[in-house]
Amino acid sequence: MRGRLILAIVSTILEESAIAVIVLVGLPHLDIHIPLWGLIALMVAWGTYSITTYRMGSRALRKKPEIVLPLISSKGKVVSPLTPGGIIRIKGELWQATSIGGNIDNGEEVTVVGQDGLKLICTRNPGDLKDGE
Repeated sequence: MRGRLILAIVSTILEESAIAVIVLVGLPHLDIHIPLWGLIALMVAWGTYSITTYRMGSRALRKKPEIVLPLISSKGKVVSPLTPGGIIRIKGELWQATSIGGNIDNGEEVTVVGQDGLKLICTRNPGDLKDGE
């Protein structure tokens, strides 16, 4: 983060210098004269813009991504046994999943009860319980 701050300061100084050179040297060659107060206002506005975009960008970079999957309560079928981790299929898509409450074999139906990042947390459907379980 400190490197980004140094880069932002150096780039802002270079940008401000370029503005000053253009206003003080380049524009007078084209017979365009901007008063000193105009140059100062332009540089203050550019500095404010630079600080604002740096702060907004830093806030966005610090924010932790939030992944919300609309798959809770969805039903799926086990493709790779959940022992406790494996793969399930929901609506034609394959998802990594973890079972709670024991191992679940291929072909059994599961219900999604939660998520851990992009990994789904599943439980066996009550109607799929085998005899003796």
